[in-house]
Amino acid sequence: MIQLIVSILLFFVIFFGIAFILNMLLRRTWLMAFIYPIIIILIIDNMATTKYFTEPGVAFEALWTKVGNLTTIDIAILLAGFVGTIVSGLVIKYLRKNGYQMF
Repeated sequence: MIQLIVSILLFFVIFFGIAFILNMLLRRTWLMAFIYPIIIILIIDNMATTKYFTEPGVAFEALWTKVGNLTTIDIAILLAGFVGTIVSGLVIKYLRKNGYQMF
């Protein structure tokens, strides 16, 4: 149970930080929220990314099988990372609204 809490907190903080830095550097508020599903696919699957282009039928079928086999705990951890990217976007928007032009 403690590992679950730490994992959820870790994914939230890591992806909040990555998204915050990308938002500062690229000035695209929701960029990481759109990139996050691609990152999750890279985390979930165990195949080369090129297979999605060379053998798309096999690759996507294997991906959907892996997504279907995710446990509730895995989904909670991955969802925490996505929430981190969303919160980062909201924080950046709040900071820009309050006059912090460096963001």
